[in-house]
Formats: sequence, C-alpha cells, structure tokens
Amino acid sequence: MGKFYVTTPIYYVNDAPHIGHAYTSVVGDAVTRWHRLLDDDVFFLTGTDEHGLKQKQAADDLGISPQELADRFSVRFREAADLLDIQYDDFIRTTEPRHYKAVQTFMQKIYDNGDIEKGTYEGLYCVACEAYYTEDELVDGCCPIHTGRPVELMREENYFFKLSRYEDRLLEYYDQHPEAVRPQTRLNEVLGFIRGGLQDFSMSRSAFDWGVPLPWDPSHVAWVWFDALPNYITAVGYGEDDERFDYWWPVDYHLVGKDILRFHAVYWPAMLMAAGLDPPKGVFAHGWLLVSGEKMSKTKANKITAAELVDDFGVDAVRYEFLRDITFGQDGDFSWEGMLARYNADLANNLGNLLSRVATVVGKKCEGAGPAPQDGSPLQTIAADVYAATADAWERVAPHEALEATWRLIRETNAYLETNEPWKADPGPVVDAVMGDALEALRIVSVLAWPALPKTTTEIWRRIGLSGSPADQRLPDAAAWGGYPGGLSVEKGQPLFPRKQAD
Repeated sequence: MGKFYVTTPIYYVNDAPHIGHAYTSVVGDAVTRWHRLLDDDVFFLTGTDEHGLKQKQAADDLGISPQELADRFSVRFREAADLLDIQYDDFIRTTEPRHYKAVQTFMQKIYDNGDIEKGTYEGLYCVACEAYYTEDELVDGCCPIHTGRPVELMREENYFFKLSRYEDRLLEYYDQHPEAVRPQTRLNEVLGFIRGGLQDFSMSRSAFDWGVPLPWDPSHVAWVWFDALPNYITAVGYGEDDERFDYWWPVDYHLVGKDILRFHAVYWPAMLMAAGLDPPKGVFAHGWLLVSGEKMSKTKANKITAAELVDDFGVDAVRYEFLRDITFGQDGDFSWEGMLARYNADLANNLGNLLSRVATVVGKKCEGAGPAPQDGSPLQTIAADVYAATADAWERVAPHEALEATWRLIRETNAYLETNEPWKADPGPVVDAVMGDALEALRIVSVLAWPALPKTTTEIWRRIGLSGSPADQRLPDAAAWGGYPGGLSVEKGQPLFPRKQAD
C-alpha cells in the first residue's frame, strides 16, 4: 500500500462557485478515488481562501464584514463539492485558528532564516489576482489574466521575501525533477520565468488588516498568497503534528489552473525551501474551462454553475463530461450541445444500453439468474488490455484517456452481443456463456469507471446481483477476469441514462 496526497486550489470566496472550480475538484476526486481502489492511503484536500484585499473590497461593497462574506461563500463551495459527490478528506478555510497558527509558524521560520526583510515597494497591482505585474506583462495596460481589467499603482512599506536568492536552487531542483511541473509546456513556462530573473516580492500588507498578522510585527498582515499557499501544509499537521506532517509531505500533486502556476511552481517551492521544507513532488496545471471560447467572468455574464448542469443531466453525467471531454492540462471549451452529444453517445447508448440489454436477455433466457463467465472468453484479453491502459492513464492524471480505455470494453461487449445475438437463441449453454461474459465485463467496467461515475457504477453493481459496491474492490485483483460468480439475481430497472433531446 502506498500513499497519495492531492490538493485542489483553495477557492477564493469573493464570488459564487462555477464549473471552472467544479472541474478541478472533480478531477482531484476521481484521481484520488482511483488510488483508493489501489488501496493507497489517500488524503484529498480542498477548501476556501478567505483573506486579501479583494475579499475586503467585496465585503465593503455588500456592507458586511469580510468574515461574514467568507462564511457565506465558503458554505456555497462546500455545497457545490457535496453536490458533485466530491469525496474530500479535509475542507480547509484560511480563517481557521489552526491555519493562523501554521502560517505564523511558517513565516517566523523564514524570517528567522533571514529571507524576509523590510523595504518599500511601488508597482502595478491587480487586485483580482492579488499580484504585481511589470509593464511588459500587461496587455494594453491591463492585467494579462483578467482581460480588460486595469491595474493599480500601489506603494507600500512592507516586508519582502527574498525570492531572488532562490533562482539557482529552483533551476537545479527542476533540472533534477522535470516531472515536478506538468504538462511539459507549463514546465517550460516556469523555467522561462525563473531564467528571466526573479525579483523579491512583498509578502505583507499594512494598508488593511484582513489577514494573518506577522508574528514579529502585528501591524502587518501576510500577503494573501503567503497566507493561502501554506494551507497545503496546515492540513497535514505542520507546526502541530510533526509525525503526521512528515508522513504526508511533500504533496504528490497540487492541481491548479494555469493562471496560478507561477505562485505554485515558483513562489511556493522557494518559500518552502526558505522554511527548510521539501518542494511539492508535482504541480499539474490545467487549462481553462472556456464557454464559447472565452474564460468565465462576472463581467461577461457567462458563468455556469454545476447545479444548473446537474439539474439537466444528473451528477455522474456532469462528472463524466468534465473528465472525458477535456484533456487535462489543456483548455477545454464547454457547451451544452457538446455535453448532450457525449451524454447520449457514451452514457445512454453505450453504457446504459449495455446494462439494459444484458438484464433483459438474462431475464428472458436465463430465468433472471446471471451465468458465470467463460474462461478463455474473447472478451478476456480485451479486459486485460483495457485495465492496463486505464491504470496507466489514471497514473499519469489523464482521465480522458482512462475513460476512453474503459469505454473500449463497453463497446467491445456491445459488439460481442451483436455478433452472437443471444436474444435470438434458445436458452442453454451458448446463451449462458455469452451472458456470463457480458456480466463479467459489466463487473469490471463498474470498478474501472467508479472514480468517474460513483453512483452509476454502484447501481450497476447492485443490479447485476453483487453485494457491497465497486468502492469495496481493490485493484488489480478486481479487474482480473472471472470475478463474477454466477447464479446471482439480475434486475432490469429503469434506464440508467434516458436519452435526451435538445430543447
């Protein structure tokens, strides 16, 4: 048994959750579910980021305190995670006492090591990013991430983290660990940024007090990223439980959007080095989930919530769409029409139709009792190949490839039924052999697809007469051919995924 620690970003609470947030969480959930099937010790962290200037400004606009705003929106992010069946192990909030303590311990360690010094800084600041930019990085004088949003000229006397001291150490680390940033294009971006020269950055703010106070100077609070990034160590016991922290750290993967790659792959590992800690094993930066080719934003009024999609398609179909139709690491363009086509093709026609066919034939030709599979079935070699490809893809955090591999077994089983046409044959050993093979394929598919479709696969498991659920199974044994015992009652039930028409 191994161990596997994965995080999503902690989501900023100045606005309601949308499918961009849901996308990262679903990928993190599915990947960790796969590792649970491997019997790994898994820790999956998500949560909310609740400090910073834009949080205070949003609260001021509403006439409430920043804490009230944080409480209001943090609940919505937790509800959105629960709606999508996100099986997190911890939901952290940066306003929790445990986090204040960890952040102050972390900052004090870096300060004591001499990598935080006081100074004055003037620069161009995007409040939405909570980050400074140079003139060269701006697009038409505006933030390169929040298109069309002007930056502000800010001047403050603050404490600075001596990032410039870590240029060589970061380059050396990535030279020795090129897998630490994925995909390769993102690593190239990170290396280009580092080689361009690293500047010390302001790690505190004195113009407002909504944040974690610096332990050596409480008139300053931590810059929001210096507060937010340590959530990943807070949750596994930093400064509180050394044995637990040493067990889990360093993290296997931070799953993040490409717009916050610099913070996670440059600033964060340097901060960890300054505190005497190991950098993350992996930062996997995915693209944006676009709507009609554009990034979702309040100003464009193009945000879609997960709840809207769940109302139309159901939880598992939404999870499947995020995992199957988008190459993790690249931008993906979401459309309702595209999701409808994927739903009807993969879920209704392939998976749903397979279960319906099998249950119907078993009911009519096998007296409702599922036969055992054949040893040496034509599907047996296919199932072994499918498991190997599925396992390899999940290991690489390529869910779209993992599901494509799994769906091969579904398509091949449907083709096997078409070739043999058991619905036309008389009851007997030939029909029993074909139906036993199809039931065994469904059993294996239920295990392999469980990370993406937990509710659906559990229902398939129940309908083909198996006790427990796919979640109870352990790989690779559960994917080995011959696990369906036969003699179990098979239930037809309602369609798993009724076909849908465009409105």
